[in-house]
Amino acid sequence: MPQAKSKSKPKKKVQDKASNKMQHKGIAIILIVLLVLSAIVLKMSIFKSYPVEGQKQKLSISNGETYTGFIDQLAEENKVSFPIILKLYRKIFIHDTMKAGVYEVTQGMNMRQVLEMVSNIENAQMSRLLVIEGTTAKQLIQTLKKDPLVEKSVVNLPTAEMLKALNIPYDHPEGLFAPDTYFFDKGATDKQILTDLYQRQMKILDEAWEKRAPNLPYKDKYQALIMASIIEKETSVDSELRQVSGVFYRRLKLGMRLQTDPTVIYGMGDKYQGKISKQDLRTPTTYNTYTINGLPPTPIALPSKKAIEATMHPDESENIYFVATGNGGHKFTSNLPDHNRAVQEYIEVMRAKN
Repeated sequence: MPQAKSKSKPKKKVQDKASNKMQHKGIAIILIVLLVLSAIVLKMSIFKSYPVEGQKQKLSISNGETYTGFIDQLAEENKVSFPIILKLYRKIFIHDTMKAGVYEVTQGMNMRQVLEMVSNIENAQMSRLLVIEGTTAKQLIQTLKKDPLVEKSVVNLPTAEMLKALNIPYDHPEGLFAPDTYFFDKGATDKQILTDLYQRQMKILDEAWEKRAPNLPYKDKYQALIMASIIEKETSVDSELRQVSGVFYRRLKLGMRLQTDPTVIYGMGDKYQGKISKQDLRTPTTYNTYTINGLPPTPIALPSKKAIEATMHPDESENIYFVATGNGGHKFTSNLPDHNRAVQEYIEVMRAKN
Protein backbone atom coordinates (compact mmCIF):
# COMPACT_ATOMS: atom_id res chain seq x y z
CA MET A 1 0.00 0.00 0.00
CA PRO A 2 1.55 3.29 -1.03
CA GLN A 3 2.56 5.62 1.80
CA ALA A 4 0.91 9.05 2.08
CA LYS A 5 3.18 11.94 1.16
CA SER A 6 4.43 13.93 4.13
CA LYS A 7 2.91 17.41 4.49
CA SER A 8 5.67 18.64 6.87
CA LYS A 9 7.71 20.33 4.14
CA PRO A 10 4.92 22.59 2.87
CA LYS A 11 4.09 23.40 6.48
CA LYS A 12 7.73 24.33 7.09
CA LYS A 13 7.74 26.53 4.00
CA VAL A 14 4.65 28.32 5.24
CA GLN A 15 6.25 28.76 8.65
CA ASP A 16 9.48 30.07 7.08
CA LYS A 17 7.50 32.51 4.97
CA ALA A 18 5.60 33.69 8.03
CA SER A 19 8.84 34.00 9.99
CA ASN A 20 10.48 36.02 7.19
CA LYS A 21 7.42 38.18 6.99
CA MET A 22 7.60 38.86 10.71
CA GLN A 23 11.32 39.64 10.48
CA HIS A 24 10.75 42.03 7.59
CA LYS A 25 7.90 43.62 9.47
CA GLY A 26 10.10 43.96 12.57
CA ILE A 27 12.92 45.53 10.57
CA ALA A 28 10.44 47.90 8.93
CA ILE A 29 9.06 48.91 12.32
CA ILE A 30 12.59 49.47 13.66
CA LEU A 31 13.47 51.57 10.62
CA ILE A 32 10.29 53.60 10.98
CA VAL A 33 11.01 54.13 14.69
CA LEU A 34 14.58 55.18 13.87
CA LEU A 35 13.34 57.54 11.16
CA VAL A 36 10.79 59.05 13.55
CA LEU A 37 13.41 59.42 16.28
CA SER A 38 15.85 60.96 13.78
CA ALA A 39 13.19 63.38 12.63
CA ILE A 40 12.46 64.33 16.25
CA VAL A 41 16.16 64.82 17.01
CA LEU A 42 16.66 66.93 13.88
CA LYS A 43 13.52 68.92 14.65
CA MET A 44 14.82 69.64 18.17
CA SER A 45 18.33 70.56 17.01
CA ILE A 46 19.18 71.58 13.43
CA PHE A 47 15.65 72.49 12.35
CA LYS A 48 14.51 73.95 15.65
CA SER A 49 13.45 77.59 15.35
CA TYR A 50 15.94 80.05 16.79
CA PRO A 51 14.21 81.86 19.71
CA VAL A 52 13.30 85.37 18.59
CA GLU A 53 11.42 87.98 20.60
CA GLY A 54 9.08 89.73 18.18
CA GLN A 55 9.52 89.58 14.42
CA LYS A 56 13.29 90.01 14.46
CA GLN A 57 16.18 90.61 16.83
CA LYS A 58 19.91 91.29 16.76
CA LEU A 59 22.48 88.56 17.33
CA SER A 60 25.91 89.83 18.36
CA ILE A 61 28.99 87.71 17.68
CA SER A 62 32.23 88.78 19.35
CA ASN A 63 35.77 88.52 18.01
CA GLY A 64 37.16 85.08 18.77
CA GLU A 65 33.76 83.53 19.53
CA THR A 66 33.55 79.89 18.39
CA TYR A 67 30.75 77.63 17.17
CA THR A 68 31.42 75.23 20.04
CA GLY A 69 31.04 77.97 22.64
CA PHE A 70 28.01 79.43 20.87
CA ILE A 71 26.23 76.05 20.71
CA ASP A 72 27.12 75.22 24.33
CA GLN A 73 25.65 78.57 25.41
CA LEU A 74 22.41 77.83 23.54
CA ALA A 75 22.22 74.44 25.28
CA GLU A 76 22.86 75.98 28.73
CA GLU A 77 20.01 78.41 28.11
CA ASN A 78 17.73 75.52 27.04
CA LYS A 79 17.32 77.05 23.60
CA VAL A 80 18.37 73.87 21.79
CA SER A 81 18.41 70.13 22.47
CA PHE A 82 21.04 67.64 21.29
CA PRO A 83 23.88 70.18 20.87
CA ILE A 84 26.13 67.35 19.65
CA ILE A 85 24.01 67.16 16.48
CA LEU A 86 24.53 70.87 15.82
CA LYS A 87 28.27 70.48 16.36
CA LEU A 88 28.37 67.49 14.02
CA TYR A 89 26.41 69.38 11.37
CA ARG A 90 28.74 72.33 11.64
CA LYS A 91 31.83 70.08 11.39
CA ILE A 92 30.54 68.41 8.21
CA PHE A 93 28.83 71.26 6.40
CA ILE A 94 30.27 74.58 7.67
CA HIS A 95 33.98 74.90 6.99
CA ASP A 96 34.48 78.48 8.14
CA THR A 97 34.70 80.25 11.49
CA MET A 98 32.12 82.56 13.06
CA LYS A 99 32.54 86.15 11.91
CA ALA A 100 32.29 88.95 14.47
CA GLY A 101 29.44 91.36 13.84
CA VAL A 102 25.78 92.03 14.54
CA TYR A 103 23.32 89.89 12.60
CA GLU A 104 19.56 90.06 12.17
CA VAL A 105 17.63 86.91 13.07
CA THR A 106 14.02 86.87 11.86
CA GLN A 107 11.05 84.92 13.19
CA GLY A 108 11.03 81.40 11.75
CA MET A 109 14.75 81.01 11.09
CA ASN A 110 16.05 77.65 12.28
CA MET A 111 19.34 76.81 13.95
CA ARG A 112 20.92 75.58 10.71
CA GLN A 113 20.18 78.87 8.98
CA VAL A 114 21.59 80.90 11.88
CA LEU A 115 24.78 78.81 12.05
CA GLU A 116 25.33 79.28 8.33
CA MET A 117 24.48 82.99 8.44
CA VAL A 118 27.14 83.88 11.03
CA SER A 119 29.89 82.20 9.00
CA ASN A 120 29.63 84.89 6.31
CA ILE A 121 30.61 88.46 7.20
CA GLU A 122 28.52 89.74 4.30
CA ASN A 123 25.41 88.81 6.30
CA ALA A 124 26.32 91.13 9.19
CA GLN A 125 24.13 94.21 9.61
CA MET A 126 26.36 96.07 12.07
CA SER A 127 29.82 95.92 13.57
CA ARG A 128 30.20 95.31 17.29
CA LEU A 129 33.21 96.88 18.95
CA LEU A 130 34.11 95.91 22.51
CA VAL A 131 36.54 98.35 24.13
CA ILE A 132 37.50 96.94 27.53
CA GLU A 133 38.43 99.17 30.45
CA GLY A 134 42.17 99.17 31.02
CA THR A 135 43.14 98.13 27.50
CA THR A 136 45.33 100.48 25.49
CA ALA A 137 44.79 102.77 22.53
CA LYS A 138 47.22 100.56 20.62
CA GLN A 139 44.98 97.52 21.21
CA LEU A 140 41.91 99.49 20.11
CA ILE A 141 43.59 100.55 16.87
CA GLN A 142 44.72 96.97 16.19
CA THR A 143 41.13 95.78 16.68
CA LEU A 144 39.87 98.32 14.14
CA LYS A 145 42.58 97.31 11.68
CA LYS A 146 41.42 93.69 11.83
CA ASP A 147 37.67 94.40 11.62
CA PRO A 148 36.52 93.66 8.04
CA LEU A 149 33.31 95.68 8.54
CA VAL A 150 35.22 98.90 9.24
CA GLU A 151 36.40 101.10 6.39
CA LYS A 152 40.04 102.08 7.00
CA SER A 153 41.08 105.71 6.56
CA VAL A 154 43.20 106.73 9.58
CA VAL A 155 44.36 103.68 11.59
CA ASN A 156 47.22 102.93 9.21
CA LEU A 157 48.60 106.47 9.44
CA PRO A 158 51.52 107.41 11.74
CA THR A 159 50.24 108.42 15.17
CA ALA A 160 50.77 112.16 14.71
CA GLU A 161 48.97 112.16 11.36
CA MET A 162 46.14 110.06 12.75
CA LEU A 163 45.57 112.45 15.65
CA LYS A 164 45.64 115.41 13.26
CA ALA A 165 43.10 113.72 10.98
CA LEU A 166 40.86 113.14 14.01
CA ASN A 167 41.22 116.79 15.14
CA ILE A 168 42.56 115.63 18.51
CA PRO A 169 44.68 118.32 20.21
CA TYR A 170 46.95 115.89 22.05
CA ASP A 171 50.28 114.34 21.06
CA HIS A 172 49.49 110.84 22.33
CA PRO A 173 46.31 108.75 21.80
CA GLU A 174 46.43 106.88 25.11
CA GLY A 175 43.42 107.29 27.40
CA LEU A 176 41.45 109.45 24.95
CA PHE A 177 38.80 106.90 23.88
CA ALA A 178 35.91 105.75 26.06
CA PRO A 179 35.79 102.02 26.81
CA ASP A 180 32.38 100.41 26.29
CA THR A 181 30.49 98.14 23.89
CA TYR A 182 29.57 99.94 20.69
CA PHE A 183 27.52 99.06 17.62
CA PHE A 184 28.29 100.69 14.30
CA ASP A 185 26.62 100.49 10.94
CA LYS A 186 28.26 98.21 8.43
CA GLY A 187 30.73 100.27 6.41
CA ALA A 188 31.40 102.86 9.14
CA THR A 189 34.89 104.35 8.87
CA ASP A 190 37.58 104.08 11.51
CA LYS A 191 37.60 107.89 11.60
CA GLN A 192 33.90 108.00 12.51
CA ILE A 193 34.34 105.37 15.20
CA LEU A 194 37.44 106.90 16.81
CA THR A 195 35.90 110.38 16.68
CA ASP A 196 32.79 109.07 18.43
CA LEU A 197 34.83 107.30 21.13
CA TYR A 198 37.02 110.39 21.65
CA GLN A 199 34.03 112.72 21.98
CA ARG A 200 32.38 110.37 24.49
CA GLN A 201 35.53 110.22 26.62
CA MET A 202 35.94 114.01 26.55
CA LYS A 203 32.31 114.48 27.59
CA ILE A 204 32.78 112.10 30.53
CA LEU A 205 36.02 113.84 31.50
CA ASP A 206 34.57 117.37 31.20
CA GLU A 207 31.52 116.52 33.30
CA ALA A 208 33.60 114.82 36.00
CA TRP A 209 36.11 117.70 36.05
CA GLU A 210 33.32 120.21 36.54
CA LYS A 211 32.06 118.27 39.57
CA ARG A 212 35.49 117.48 41.05
CA ALA A 213 36.30 117.74 44.72
CA PRO A 214 38.28 120.82 45.82
CA ASN A 215 42.07 120.92 46.19
CA LEU A 216 42.94 118.05 43.87
CA PRO A 217 46.66 117.89 42.97
CA TYR A 218 46.01 117.91 39.21
CA LYS A 219 46.79 121.01 37.13
CA ASP A 220 44.19 120.20 34.50
CA LYS A 221 41.74 117.56 33.35
CA TYR A 222 44.42 115.78 31.29
CA GLN A 223 46.46 115.11 34.42
CA ALA A 224 43.29 113.77 36.02
CA LEU A 225 42.88 111.47 33.00
CA ILE A 226 46.43 110.21 33.54
CA MET A 227 45.60 109.39 37.15
CA ALA A 228 42.32 107.73 36.16
CA SER A 229 44.21 105.38 33.84
CA ILE A 230 46.57 104.38 36.66
CA ILE A 231 43.63 103.74 39.01
CA GLU A 232 41.96 101.66 36.28
CA LYS A 233 45.03 99.44 35.98
CA GLU A 234 45.49 99.07 39.74
CA THR A 235 42.11 97.56 40.60
CA SER A 236 39.22 95.83 38.88
CA VAL A 237 37.08 96.08 42.02
CA ASP A 238 34.65 98.99 41.71
CA SER A 239 34.39 99.48 45.48
CA GLU A 240 38.17 100.05 45.66
CA LEU A 241 38.40 102.76 42.99
CA ARG A 242 37.99 105.71 45.40
CA GLN A 243 40.34 104.07 47.91
CA VAL A 244 43.09 103.70 45.32
CA SER A 245 42.38 107.26 44.18
CA GLY A 246 42.74 108.41 47.78
CA VAL A 247 46.11 106.70 48.23
CA PHE A 248 47.58 108.37 45.13
CA TYR A 249 45.96 111.71 45.98
CA ARG A 250 47.63 111.73 49.40
CA ARG A 251 50.99 110.52 48.05
CA LEU A 252 51.05 113.39 45.57
CA LYS A 253 50.05 115.86 48.29
CA LEU A 254 52.84 114.56 50.55
CA GLY A 255 55.44 114.63 47.77
CA MET A 256 55.79 110.84 47.77
CA ARG A 257 56.43 108.92 44.57
CA LEU A 258 53.48 106.94 43.27
CA GLN A 259 55.51 103.70 42.94
CA THR A 260 52.90 101.87 40.90
CA ASP A 261 53.82 98.83 38.80
CA PRO A 262 51.40 99.43 35.87
CA THR A 263 53.28 102.61 34.90
CA VAL A 264 56.56 100.68 34.85
CA ILE A 265 55.01 98.00 32.66
CA TYR A 266 53.65 100.59 30.24
CA GLY A 267 57.07 102.25 29.99
CA MET A 268 58.70 98.89 29.21
CA GLY A 269 56.53 98.50 26.10
CA ASP A 270 57.24 95.27 24.20
CA LYS A 271 60.06 94.40 26.63
CA TYR A 272 57.44 93.41 29.18
CA GLN A 273 56.97 89.63 29.07
CA GLY A 274 54.65 89.04 32.02
CA LYS A 275 56.99 89.86 34.92
CA ILE A 276 58.89 92.88 36.19
CA SER A 277 62.20 92.57 38.01
CA LYS A 278 63.90 94.73 40.63
CA GLN A 279 66.12 95.95 37.82
CA ASP A 280 63.04 97.06 35.87
CA LEU A 281 61.88 99.06 38.90
CA ARG A 282 65.28 100.78 39.07
CA THR A 283 65.58 101.51 35.35
CA PRO A 284 64.54 105.12 34.69
CA THR A 285 61.90 105.78 32.06
CA THR A 286 59.46 108.66 31.74
CA TYR A 287 56.76 106.26 33.00
CA ASN A 288 58.65 104.65 35.90
CA THR A 289 56.94 106.10 38.97
CA TYR A 290 59.56 104.45 41.19
CA THR A 291 62.20 106.80 39.72
CA ILE A 292 60.20 109.92 38.75
CA ASN A 293 58.28 112.38 40.87
CA GLY A 294 54.62 113.00 40.15
CA LEU A 295 52.68 111.66 37.18
CA PRO A 296 53.91 110.00 33.98
CA PRO A 297 53.58 112.12 30.81
CA THR A 298 50.46 110.43 29.41
CA PRO A 299 47.73 108.01 30.47
CA ILE A 300 48.73 104.34 30.45
CA ALA A 301 45.36 102.85 29.42
CA LEU A 302 41.77 103.67 28.50
CA PRO A 303 40.05 104.49 31.81
CA SER A 304 36.36 103.88 32.46
CA LYS A 305 33.84 106.49 33.54
CA LYS A 306 33.94 105.02 37.06
CA ALA A 307 37.72 105.39 37.28
CA ILE A 308 37.53 109.00 36.04
CA GLU A 309 34.85 109.84 38.60
CA ALA A 310 36.85 108.14 41.37
CA THR A 311 39.86 110.29 40.42
CA MET A 312 37.81 113.43 40.99
CA HIS A 313 36.51 112.17 44.36
CA PRO A 314 39.22 110.34 46.34
CA ASP A 315 38.24 108.77 49.63
CA GLU A 316 38.87 110.64 52.88
CA SER A 317 40.89 108.04 54.77
CA GLU A 318 44.57 108.40 55.78
CA ASN A 319 45.81 105.43 53.75
CA ILE A 320 48.97 105.93 51.68
CA TYR A 321 49.77 102.27 50.91
CA PHE A 322 48.00 99.27 49.45
CA VAL A 323 48.96 95.78 48.40
CA ALA A 324 47.10 92.84 46.86
CA THR A 325 45.62 90.31 49.28
CA GLY A 326 46.11 87.35 46.95
CA ASN A 327 42.41 86.55 47.21
CA GLY A 328 41.05 89.39 45.13
CA GLY A 329 41.16 93.00 46.20
CA HIS A 330 43.72 94.94 48.20
CA LYS A 331 44.71 95.74 51.80
CA PHE A 332 44.94 99.50 52.44
CA THR A 333 47.13 100.89 55.23
CA SER A 334 48.17 104.27 56.59
CA ASN A 335 51.71 103.50 57.81
CA LEU A 336 54.75 101.54 56.70
CA PRO A 337 54.79 98.85 59.49
CA ASP A 338 51.17 97.91 58.71
CA HIS A 339 51.95 97.93 55.02
CA ASN A 340 54.95 95.62 55.50
CA ARG A 341 52.77 93.21 57.48
CA ALA A 342 50.19 93.26 54.67
CA VAL A 343 52.98 92.47 52.19
CA GLN A 344 54.08 89.48 54.28
CA GLU A 345 50.48 88.25 54.47
CA TYR A 346 50.25 88.47 50.70
CA ILE A 347 53.50 86.49 50.30
CA GLU A 348 52.22 83.76 52.65
CA VAL A 349 48.91 83.51 50.75
CA MET A 350 50.74 83.14 47.44
CA ARG A 351 53.12 80.52 48.86
CA ALA A 352 50.15 78.51 50.13
CA LYS A 353 48.58 78.61 46.67
CA ASN A 354 51.77 77.36 45.04
